[in-house]
Parts: sequence; structure tokens; C-alpha cells
Amino acid sequence: MVAHVLRFARRMPGRFHGLALALLLLACAAPALAREAAPAPARSLTYADSVILGVVEGITEFLPVSSTGHLILADHFLGLDDSTPVASAHGRSQAEIAPGPAVMTVKEATDAYLIVIQFGAIAAVLIICWGRVRSVLMGVLGKDRRGLLLARNLLVAFVPAVVIGLLLEKLIDRYLFNTWPVIAAAFAGGLLILAAEGWRARRHPSADAGPDLHELSVGQSLMIGLLQCVAMWPGTSRSMMTMIGGYLAGLSPVRSAEFSFLLGLITLGAASCYKALKAGPAMLHIFAPGPLLLGLVVATVFAAIAVKWMVGYLGRHGMGVFAWYRMALALVMLVLM
Repeated sequence: MVAHVLRFARRMPGRFHGLALALLLLACAAPALAREAAPAPARSLTYADSVILGVVEGITEFLPVSSTGHLILADHFLGLDDSTPVASAHGRSQAEIAPGPAVMTVKEATDAYLIVIQFGAIAAVLIICWGRVRSVLMGVLGKDRRGLLLARNLLVAFVPAVVIGLLLEKLIDRYLFNTWPVIAAAFAGGLLILAAEGWRARRHPSADAGPDLHELSVGQSLMIGLLQCVAMWPGTSRSMMTMIGGYLAGLSPVRSAEFSFLLGLITLGAASCYKALKAGPAMLHIFAPGPLLLGLVVATVFAAIAVKWMVGYLGRHGMGVFAWYRMALALVMLVLM
């Protein structure tokens, strides 16, 4: 290309040499300009990313430290919070692939995956808490009265999340799925845990005191469900709020955790199914299925480990240590961000 331009310049009259030189410079610069103008390829989900997100989700989902908050922070440091629109495959728009509100950026796809990956934690609780789950199923079939009462309590506690979640979904996704709201919620949640543990120690000094889960009233179950809705603010922790609700209802730390696990089966299951149906096709258009499935498997394994450890720990110590962890995490993130 450059040689052709030089030959062309020599044949031109002297007054056009400047034009020929300009053409030569443009020929040399064109490839670099084209590379600069071309959009950089969007960040995608790798197998390493999926392992990290699966470990974070599994460990934190049922601990009172906010799995969503940790995953948002992990996304930030992994570079998965990119808001650059993702190119469509084969020239088709995402609307053609997934009709309706489509996921258009890596960040939006990742935010959807942060909900869907909760299926892993759900699977772990189904395995570990199968005795309680079986009792609920038998109760629904009319063969276990205690299981039927527990099913009623869980359903009552779940209803507020459906109503409030559908009303506030767009506002939460737009304004709260970011780093700074997570940091603020992490610190405030630590203070709330300390206050709740102090209150429990004064009212219920025995760690084993309190009613069983089926003995909760409808009003107490509704109160726990309303507190769960506070955790729609990322970084707050659904487990923390439901366990504090259990404290207020007179449950022991272990039974508060059990109620939180069982309520999580319904709440997380509904949220994950809803997000998978709404954003799943577009998410699969952006991320390969292999890393997505690997993250779910990793989340299942680590959630099972975390739940088994947590039940034993809470029976001896309560939630106090998680308060200090949350506040320390908030301060570290404040320094790093």
C-alpha cells in the first residue's frame, strides 16, 4: 500500500505532493485507527470466575454476611461489572434471541447470574435439611400436623417478599446493585447484629430456649417475612434479617438459622426461577453454559459445608463474630475502592 502511494506521488505535479504525502500518512495510520475504533471484546465469564463466584456464593449464602454483597464485590474485582453492550452473535439482536427485556451488558448478565447461582445453595439445604423438608411435604399431604403448621409459617413469611420484590425489582437493580450501597449495608448490618445479640442475651440467656418452628404464630411468621424484605438491599443479608426476626419471635440461634434455611428454599428458589426465566436466554447468549454450570456445582458443595459448620457454631456462640466480620469487611472495601 505504501509503495503504491509513493509511486503515485512521484507521478503527480509538484503542487500535489502535499496531498500525496497526506495520503501516505493516512495509509500508514489506517490500521491503527481501525483497531482503536473497533470496540474491545466484552469481558466474559471464565471457568476460574465461575469457581470463585461459586465458592463465594456457597460460603456466604446462609451466613449472616450477605452473599449478594460479596458477589457484587467479587464481580468488581474480577472485572465482571462491565457496562459495555455485548455484540450479538451472527448479526442477530438479543431481542430476536430472547424476546422481551433482554440482558444487554456483561454487568446485567452477571447480576442475573448472581441470582441464578443460588440454585446451588438451595440444593445444599435440600440435602442437609431433608428431615424438615420431608415433614413439610408430608404436612401438605395431610400426614404430618407439625409439618403442615411449619408449611403455613413458611408461606406466610414468604408472601411479603413476593409483593415487595415485584414492586421494587427495577429500582433495586438500577440503584442498589453497586459497590457503595453494599459497603454501607455491610457496616450497618454489623451494628444491627451486635444489638440483636445483646437483646437476645438479656431476654433468652439459654441458647436452646424457645419454641420449635411449627409453634410460631402467623403474626410472628409475618414479622420474619417483613424483615426478610429489608435484605433486598444488597449487602444486608437475608439470613441475618430472618435470624434476627427469629430472635424477636423467641427462637434459639439454631432454630432461627433453620427457619432461615427453610424460608430460603422458597424465597431463593422463587427468585432464581423468576430470574432464569426472565433473563436466562439472554444470559446464555453472553456466557457459555460450561462456566455457569460449574459455578452452580461449586456453590452446592461449599454451601453444604457452610451450613453444617454454621449450625454447630451458632449453638455455642451466636452471631456476634459475624458482626465484627461485616464491619471489618466494610472498612477494607472502603479503603480499597
